[in-house]
Amino acid sequence: MKTQPIPILTFVAVLFAGLAGTTQGLPLPAPVTNRDFHDNGKPAPAKVELGRMLFFDKILGGNKNIACATCHHPRHATSDGTALGFGEGASGLGPKRHPGTTLATAVPERVPRNATALWNLGAREYTRMFDDGRVEVDEHGFYESGFVTPARWKLPKGLDNVLAAQAMFPVSSPTEMAGQQGENEIADARSLNNVGGHDGAWERLANRLQAIPEYVELFRRAYPGKVELASDITFVDAANAIAAFEATEFRADKSPFDRYLRGDHKSLTAEQKAGMRLFYGRARCARCHSGKFQTDHEFHAIAMPQIGPGKKDGRDASFWSKTGVQEFVEDHGRARVTARAKDLYAFRTPSLRNVELTGPWGHDGAYTSLEAVVRHHANPKAALQRYRLPAGLLPEMGRVVELTGNGDELHHTWMSPTRARGFALRDGWVQSQAGLRSRIAKANELAPQRLSERDIRRLTAFLFSLTDPRSRNLEASIPRRVPSGLPVED
Repeated sequence: MKTQPIPILTFVAVLFAGLAGTTQGLPLPAPVTNRDFHDNGKPAPAKVELGRMLFFDKILGGNKNIACATCHHPRHATSDGTALGFGEGASGLGPKRHPGTTLATAVPERVPRNATALWNLGAREYTRMFDDGRVEVDEHGFYESGFVTPARWKLPKGLDNVLAAQAMFPVSSPTEMAGQQGENEIADARSLNNVGGHDGAWERLANRLQAIPEYVELFRRAYPGKVELASDITFVDAANAIAAFEATEFRADKSPFDRYLRGDHKSLTAEQKAGMRLFYGRARCARCHSGKFQTDHEFHAIAMPQIGPGKKDGRDASFWSKTGVQEFVEDHGRARVTARAKDLYAFRTPSLRNVELTGPWGHDGAYTSLEAVVRHHANPKAALQRYRLPAGLLPEMGRVVELTGNGDELHHTWMSPTRARGFALRDGWVQSQAGLRSRIAKANELAPQRLSERDIRRLTAFLFSLTDPRSRNLEASIPRRVPSGLPVED
């Protein structure tokens, strides 16, 4: 059959259609839609409202002095505005949060990682949670719950998705929400490694909710036919509701970049467009920050400086030897979960949605400006070597409380001044030790690249285009009161 020549205008139209979703051949993602989210982006309103109450209610704190919102507050872009914050026991919000001055209100340590922002975590493509991915969908069907987690087979069935599975864990962390052994029944169960069993931490939290008539009614509305009596309420129901609230309230897909992907090519400035071309082109940012939410959901070692106390990983005894404080001070990242050497110092690629709002940046909040983070990516090893912990980035802990034993009795006592001085050195120890820094540098995956000052400005400008204007003010999400009657931090 004889073919006919294709008219030039038709050829151009076909070529343009083939480049849909690209600009000048850039591999841009498709626009975000409701179908990208669980429940098609519309969880049941009664379930969302229950989750909102639970998210802000300190009834889920072991000592009833901390809520999920304390470290993931709307006023601090669903984080806490600090590099490494203080969890259970402290008071205040964000950078103003501080440990108490009595044994009952002091804290044993700062939280070892930056409080993760919650933007778009209700998207279906999220199958792993936390910087090390320790909560993830069980692709092999090994666990009845459907998720691989630190609780292993003790995690109950019925969780809606991985975001709900994640919500099960901060409430059982002594540093984050549960408190210390001897302080309350939740912490005591946790200290016995009884989280998911009978009379475990999750069951005891459910008992608290069952005892509040207003919560019983909210659970009935959220789970008609499932929850009839107070005794029907489980913490799985609570976690599912919290996830529904987070997925709805903290969805962010109306940024200038989103409008650009939907056809409004005037939504980006000339500098932001230039940054976008760099991001998806020569600067190779999209190799890891790919997809609709600028993350490949994988784990990468990029020589990010370690500040803070770490996760007690490694076997380097230099801190122990110097201070007499018997702890290791590294954070091995993904390797903590997989036990594989190739995963050392690798952390999950963060989504860049609303990244302008979520500083300090890095898994431990080491950087205080987006421009500094961009510079780090250009030459990670060099940036690691020259990094110095900024003064005031980590607020003083004041007096430190520690748990000591005397026979069958536990006592909360003040750490001696000598031990406290050594304890304080943890915050900068890894970065101050050439040998430990070299281990982080050795694991680095990113090759250095040449970025001019103009390139850095343009890339930073593009990152600002990923901010959803609605996310700047979420005051309406904060309830005036919660069913427990405990104060709401606002």
